[in-house]
Amino acid sequence: MAALAPNPKRLGIFFFFDADGVVDDYIETMLADMVKNTAELCVVVNGKLDSAGRARLEKFADKLIVRENVGLDAWAYKTALDSYGWSRLVEFDETVLFNATIMGPVYPFREMFDSMGTRDIDFWGVTWFHEYPEDPFGTTPEGYIPRHLQSHFHVYRRSLVSAPQFQDYWDHLPPMSSYLDSVGKHEIPFTKRFEKLGFKSDVYVNTEDMEGFTNQPILFAPKTLIAEKRCPIFKRRTFFHPYDDVLNQSVGNAAVELYEYLRDHTDYDTNLIWNNALRSMNMADLVKNLKLTYVLPTQALNPRIETDARPQKLALVAHVYYMDLLDQTLRYLRSMPEGADLIITVGSEEKAAQVRSACAEMPYHVEVRRIENRGRDVSALLVGVKDIIDNYDLVCFFHDKKVTQLTPGSIGDGFAYKCFENLLPTREFIENVVNKFAQEPRLGMMFPTAPNHADYFLPYSIAWGPNFEGTKELLRDMGVEVPLDPHKEPIAPLGTMFWFRPAALAPLFAKDWQWEDFPPEPNAIDGTLLHYIERGYGYFGQSVGYFNAWLFSDNFARIELTNLSYYTKEFSYGTALRFGGGSAMEMLKSLHSHKTLKMRLAHFAKTRLPKSWVAALKRVYLRRGGGK
Repeated sequence: MAALAPNPKRLGIFFFFDADGVVDDYIETMLADMVKNTAELCVVVNGKLDSAGRARLEKFADKLIVRENVGLDAWAYKTALDSYGWSRLVEFDETVLFNATIMGPVYPFREMFDSMGTRDIDFWGVTWFHEYPEDPFGTTPEGYIPRHLQSHFHVYRRSLVSAPQFQDYWDHLPPMSSYLDSVGKHEIPFTKRFEKLGFKSDVYVNTEDMEGFTNQPILFAPKTLIAEKRCPIFKRRTFFHPYDDVLNQSVGNAAVELYEYLRDHTDYDTNLIWNNALRSMNMADLVKNLKLTYVLPTQALNPRIETDARPQKLALVAHVYYMDLLDQTLRYLRSMPEGADLIITVGSEEKAAQVRSACAEMPYHVEVRRIENRGRDVSALLVGVKDIIDNYDLVCFFHDKKVTQLTPGSIGDGFAYKCFENLLPTREFIENVVNKFAQEPRLGMMFPTAPNHADYFLPYSIAWGPNFEGTKELLRDMGVEVPLDPHKEPIAPLGTMFWFRPAALAPLFAKDWQWEDFPPEPNAIDGTLLHYIERGYGYFGQSVGYFNAWLFSDNFARIELTNLSYYTKEFSYGTALRFGGGSAMEMLKSLHSHKTLKMRLAHFAKTRLPKSWVAALKRVYLRRGGGK
């Protein structure tokens, strides 16, 4: 054991897995910096690897091994070690094992290697997992999870690699059939095992000061590690971590703080994050972890962002149907900045004349178009203005709204109010919307969340309703492949009103939609092409590299936060009285699995929901453990 001599000879072993066999550019960025510090790089791929990915990896790899997807990371590393043999491996001063679950480097790897090279150690890592008082895996001799080096980045010195105990460990590594095996049988016990044998370990990012704060600083305090401890890496998992665990261990701030720090205070290109995330992660996970919920001022202006991506040409496309609501509609239209284009679609010449007269003195370029009364607001956008949509950098699409199937009328009016007040409340708000699109060039759409008051509360919780398979089929037929999950809510404008970059909806407009593509009136209230498109809007954008976000005005956010706070308090109180207390996730688990809930299935049919929604609710209920 000794500090490294100058210019050490290192072997890098990089493990890669992607379900689709795609190598994203964050991998290239990481490997390009890593090879500056290694004499040789071996890349081991489990499972698929497409031709473009192979070409990318071959630019850096001295040896490329593509193997069956068995044994997870541990057996991929073992395969690489076996391919060299111990007599060759001991020629290297250090052997570096790292994988594609990390992103970086935020700072050059050389910084880290130079620092660690001065230390008298046998093996080291970048980050610790801190001691946990229990062993849920049942694999540690201590009966608890000891502090250990996280296996996304291990470095072994020659003093360890040449040791018989180390070689025996890898020669007789047990089979790994699951993620739990890899963690419980390899990652957790590895550090303590070799420390007990007398080998000395260390960590680059010392988080002793965070003991008791979190077991996983790299997941729950990544900004601190990067900003204050110069950690060169962060976890890809940060952006899709299961949100129940996020809220069990934190208030949910980690991912958004990391992203915004990287965006605003480092040279790391956040497009590398988006390119991988939008291809491989569910939008619902991204929205929750990254807090893609923007609350913008209605009376003040946020600092103006001047970039080449700033939208310059704006339009509002409005579909007008209810002439008794025209005054209300025009009031919101007047929030647009002067000089913007207004394209208003109507279903008759009589309506067109009325709208032209009402808009005559407005300070906009107004065009009123007569369209066919088929396909409602969806066709008004996809057919009615398809010839001009690419003329604009940013568009707001909205329509007048009157809900007639619910009583009292104030229920449906609340839905309309939520849409309008979070899209076009004031000119200041719209300037802030434009500014947000300038700040985030990968932002494709923004729209209000679905209503959650009165009769809308239950549909809010199962927003796919009977539309998942139809939406999935629509996307597939149009060549759109993105991660979809019927158990995760659609990130969609349920109300069909939104701000969008036309570039984000290019795959949708690429189809030459015709009026005949849409069902004639009367339309069903759910489960039609209109509803599939409504839920699919944002996924077209995701397929070409844009993310979606929820949008609130500061005024309406006051209402929303008050309502959600009330719901949370009342439902948690009722659940605790019936099934016992605990954390929110413990209470929800108890609620979903309680045997007495069998009776609830019989009650679903008595609700005022359409039968298709009742069936969807039953499926959700049974999936979450009801009726066991």
